[in-house]
Amino acid sequence: MSANSENQSNKKLASLALGAIGVVFGDIGTSPLYALKEVFHGDLLINHDHVLGVLSLIFWSLTLVVTIKYAIFIMRADNKGEGGIMALMTLALHGSRDNPRRMKLIVTLGLLGATLFYGDSIITPAISVLSAVEGLQVVAPQLENYVLPITLAVLSVLFIVQARGTGAVGKIFAPVMCVWFGVLAIMGVVNIIHDPSVLMAINPYYAVHLLWELGFHGFLIMGAVVLAITGAEALYADMGHFGLKPIRYAWLGFAFPALLLNYFGQGALLIAHPEAIQNPFYLLAPGWALYPLLILSTLATVIASQAVISGAFSITRQAIQLGYCPRMDIFHTSGDEMGQVYVPAVNWMLMFSVFVLVLSFQSSSALASAYGIAVTGTMIIDTVLAFIVIRKLWKWHTATSLIFLLTFLVVDILFFSANSLKIPTGGWLPLAVATVLFLIITTWIKGRELLSERQDEKRVLFEDLEAELQKNPPVTVKGTAIYLTRSLHGVPQVFLHNLEHNHVLHEQIIVLTIVTKDEPYVDEAHRVKIRSFGENRQFYRVKLYFGFTQPQDVRRALELCAQGLHEHYGLSIDLKKLSFFVGREFITFKRRSPMPAWRRPISSFLFHNSSSAIEFFKIPVERVIEIGIRVEL
Repeated sequence: MSANSENQSNKKLASLALGAIGVVFGDIGTSPLYALKEVFHGDLLINHDHVLGVLSLIFWSLTLVVTIKYAIFIMRADNKGEGGIMALMTLALHGSRDNPRRMKLIVTLGLLGATLFYGDSIITPAISVLSAVEGLQVVAPQLENYVLPITLAVLSVLFIVQARGTGAVGKIFAPVMCVWFGVLAIMGVVNIIHDPSVLMAINPYYAVHLLWELGFHGFLIMGAVVLAITGAEALYADMGHFGLKPIRYAWLGFAFPALLLNYFGQGALLIAHPEAIQNPFYLLAPGWALYPLLILSTLATVIASQAVISGAFSITRQAIQLGYCPRMDIFHTSGDEMGQVYVPAVNWMLMFSVFVLVLSFQSSSALASAYGIAVTGTMIIDTVLAFIVIRKLWKWHTATSLIFLLTFLVVDILFFSANSLKIPTGGWLPLAVATVLFLIITTWIKGRELLSERQDEKRVLFEDLEAELQKNPPVTVKGTAIYLTRSLHGVPQVFLHNLEHNHVLHEQIIVLTIVTKDEPYVDEAHRVKIRSFGENRQFYRVKLYFGFTQPQDVRRALELCAQGLHEHYGLSIDLKKLSFFVGREFITFKRRSPMPAWRRPISSFLFHNSSSAIEFFKIPVERVIEIGIRVEL
């Protein structure tokens, strides 16, 4: 490698690492606002040994879970560079093709992890922004009554601007978060200088001694310690945007040390001034810096919330394209970044849920009782799916795989068990959200399966259709018709309905199926597959392949299709004169339908309100004929 190319590579790596600081570490990076305060929120006595014990627990939690589990192990499990729960699920499926029962378990775990993420998504913006604005109680106690209105105003602006995209403001994310982490480190160092003994907390003895001394109460405080590692999964989930090395370098070289310094600085402050527990983060700063710190904290929590909201949009799009969720309106807010999408339905549901949370709990301490259960549940699922990938796909030795599983599963279950005690005081909320979403998703999947089975029962092969058309030839009209269908085999129902009722046939018939692969990207060279049927090559089966993170740009794909038809079959088609036939199913249920009775209204609602294929795939509306098909399941 030449010096110039190496220099370019280093610049790109630095640029990506800088971008990762602005997006990936928002959630975990704003945890110092409330994590240590919540650990001592109960009746834990603030003294030298207890502070060192808590700091040791935080240090080893960040080291074991975030650094070793995610940054070193799980981030190796990339699906063509993409990370996140959906990518991990599809990788686990790749290693389990020969075991249908395991595949079903993997899909169930993956979907459960995704729904838990939504449960977390409604709490993160609420607790992050609220904890930042609560700095007013320290900065200007007379303005304490304005904490909730200001929090709601900030969140309102955040959700309203989603429709315009975050590309423009996203450019300031990295500089703001760099300043944020720099300030965290500086405030920590200034206070550590007054009591360097807090650095002894890196010795795990203090963590073990604290848990042993406190007994069951030590188990309870693990439910608060987990607040320091919320957002750990973002390192893996955002890998597709920034890459493995930039995220690792940014975490190990900048974010991780800054967080540790700040936590240790808060510990030193509490040893010297136990009364600072009312808000140890803001009280780290000198009086003159409180207002700038309040503004910076609010900006950092908005950025952290933005990352979670964007993650919810992204995972929704992936679930839709993999067939696990009904189609919704999805808008691409950037012409340059295909990952920047806006899903209105998800945005407004999140906004409503976050507002209800803020108004119901009214403080970050109260919200902390609901935070953690969804995060730790997702961590357990990540560990189990990673074990399947390690064992079945990477072919690690059984003993090595089990050591990985047991080491991290013990830690995850410890955190989850401690957080399960929060269920009566608020932890039920993210679980309820996840349960409702899981039931909706599984109902949708069940309905899709029944619909596919029903269509398979009525399947007509092209060979049989051609024989029937030779016996009873219909009227043939000039032009090309495209029939959009989910099915990969046989003649689509919308075509049979059109033929049965209108008794006409176009000169060329293209049966178009859009296929989402269980990998993030499919390049244009492998986008289109074409096959012809019939003696006169009147029928063409076209399959368009997309990755589960790619926008399904049917117009562009049809241009590639037209090129392929011309090159391989000599068929010239004018895309401006095509006729698109799209079927829309209207679902009813038999009295003895396999669909459970309690799921039927949900299934009917989902099918009825699913976004039209015309809008979802951006098919030219003026060329579309939509045919309703009533299907009884």
